[in-house]
Amino acid sequence: KNPRFLDTRNLQPIPLDQFGTMGLNEFAFDPQVWRLQVIGQVNNPINLSITDILKLPTIEKNILMICPGVFANFGRWKGISIGQLLKLAQADKRSTHITIRGPEGPDSKSKRFPVSDINNDRVFLAYEINGRELPQKHGYPIRAVAEGYFGFDWIKFVHQVEVDEI
Repeated sequence: KNPRFLDTRNLQPIPLDQFGTMGLNEFAFDPQVWRLQVIGQVNNPINLSITDILKLPTIEKNILMICPGVFANFGRWKGISIGQLLKLAQADKRSTHITIRGPEGPDSKSKRFPVSDINNDRVFLAYEINGRELPQKHGYPIRAVAEGYFGFDWIKFVHQVEVDEI
């Protein structure tokens, strides 16, 4: 079923060791070099280290990820609001969409989301799952969590958020 229409209120998070995964499972992360960029239609482009990100206010939500015909992962995701990042970067208030990209390099994927799903935190960036640091195979250090979207839209190894349409 489409995850946007499922009632998950009575589900319990499943253990992380039972989580399925697809797509790229490894990415060379160097904390001295890696930065999360917020670019595009912004007045103040920002580059944040993982240390900077961990200092920002957090979001924590139970959310179901469905990869159709393969697996469903229900977990407690913790991370940061992209809406907060857009405020820090002084995004143009007329913006209607953002694009999330990851990882940097030839295996990069991207997904465009409406700002309405950003502002209500249906889409945010996670660095933790079920009280543990996000494992490498699930997108460490940062992955998109996209409530109501299929798992292939949950970009792993995020390095960039672009405000891309006004």
